[in-house]
Amino acid sequence: MPRALLSVSDKTGLVPFAQALAARGYELVSTGGTAKALAAAAVPVTGISDVTGFPEIMDGRVKTLHPAVHGGILGRRDRPDDMATLAKHRITPIDIVVVNLYPFVKAAAKPDVAFDALVEEIDIGGPGMVRSAAKNFQDVLILVDPADYGHALAELERPGGPSREFRFDLARKAFAHTAAYDAAIAGTLAEFSMTGSGSSSSGSNTFVRVKEPSVIPLRLSLSLHKIKELRYGENPHQPAGWYGIDPPFGLGSAQVLQGKELSFTNLLDLDSAARIALEFTEPAAAVIKHTNPCGGAIGRTIDEAYVRAREADSLAAFGGIVGLNRPIDEATARVLVSTFIEAVIAPGVHENARPILATKANMRVVVADLQPDSVPAHRREVRSILGAMLVQQRDDVAEARAAWSANAAAAAGLKVATKRSPTDAEWTALRFAWRICAHVKSNAVIFTDASRTLAIGAGQMSRVDAVQVAVMKAGRTDARNPLAGSVAASDAFFPFRDGLDAIAAAGATAVVQPGGSLRDSEVIAAADEHGLAMVFTGKRHFRH
Repeated sequence: MPRALLSVSDKTGLVPFAQALAARGYELVSTGGTAKALAAAAVPVTGISDVTGFPEIMDGRVKTLHPAVHGGILGRRDRPDDMATLAKHRITPIDIVVVNLYPFVKAAAKPDVAFDALVEEIDIGGPGMVRSAAKNFQDVLILVDPADYGHALAELERPGGPSREFRFDLARKAFAHTAAYDAAIAGTLAEFSMTGSGSSSSGSNTFVRVKEPSVIPLRLSLSLHKIKELRYGENPHQPAGWYGIDPPFGLGSAQVLQGKELSFTNLLDLDSAARIALEFTEPAAAVIKHTNPCGGAIGRTIDEAYVRAREADSLAAFGGIVGLNRPIDEATARVLVSTFIEAVIAPGVHENARPILATKANMRVVVADLQPDSVPAHRREVRSILGAMLVQQRDDVAEARAAWSANAAAAAGLKVATKRSPTDAEWTALRFAWRICAHVKSNAVIFTDASRTLAIGAGQMSRVDAVQVAVMKAGRTDARNPLAGSVAASDAFFPFRDGLDAIAAAGATAVVQPGGSLRDSEVIAAADEHGLAMVFTGKRHFRH
């Protein structure tokens, strides 16, 4: 009689799968809660202690770590010496292993979880059985995902049993399962520090979760799951895939409600759009082209914000990617479909908006929860370079979270560098500009009013070039002097006064920049000559 061992934390589909195995003549061996669940469903089951001849001990910490279990899994059916060893020790071969691991990730996601409780969620016997079965995959089916149960039953019906390809696929999935599990444990334990003194058994040591766990630990293990293969990468000759981090977050847990397949570049642009929209608490929208904003705006409603962002550069907005920080309602759906856009990302979509969006069947509509939280993996950015990886904490324009004013400047770390201080209206506009500018590729200089972008100079080799590009783009409008009365933001300091002179010539009345140049005095003098108000933030926001 063939034998299957079942020991699962996730009991999705367990009972019908076990019933199907029993109907095919399998003896079912199980442990703890899994055995109780099967018995409650009247599925015949043999307890693990009846197999090992030893009781489960230490609150279930030790139950499957036994030769009767691992010998039955690891015995190679084509090796007479292995089979003779099994027979000598009266060990029954195990043909199917169904195991998924203690819910460590779910427990670790609780910010107030006690350290001792977390440690108890570290599975020992489970990973051992998974690895044993995966190592001996040519003889043993290893199932770690309930989604594979139906496929496994179909394979068992094949003449000659499951194919080697299917067995190998399950083995690879199993090793990925244990690797992700171990990575989660290593990453989570790195968030704890030990306080107190004394020996490990004295009870004087306390393990506490640090409030700001490091995003750059000594060792970094990444656990990624493939969401789907993409048609190609940046270019058709480049294979590409879309992966999510564990636990899922942001675009790793997004839902695509409609439209053509998302491309590699679509996803990069959606990320850029979402980052800008999420800088604002008021309704905000951004329109992206090639990861740079061509327009950004806030409004009384989300549809108003979108229209104002689109009209900031309507030529560039054609075929753009849109990010919104409010769900898409009926009014927003109508303005979204009024012109051609490739994709939109938002926190949600109202039911009455869906039929309107569906009239643009190719437009990709993506819903995602992008709000950051305290999980270090969600604050960590990882980028590949040749032969290495770079890791940093995600940029945060923290100095612009609260409203700017003359009275609040010092609290935000701001310094008025010029003789003239900004007016109240200029303070509001400078704060808006600073939040957008942080998301424009360097070198960046942008012009805005208090609620929308007017011109964006992105990704230039010099700051004066960035100003000239922005002025050139503003010149496309019908306005006689489109930047008159605007404010400007520069993502880094001005190394020479030429950039500041160009901003003044364009018509801006106030500027925000980090400051810190060796020639700050020269740039400040230029601003004073032009009657500009200039604010130093003391903080740079490059984006490469």
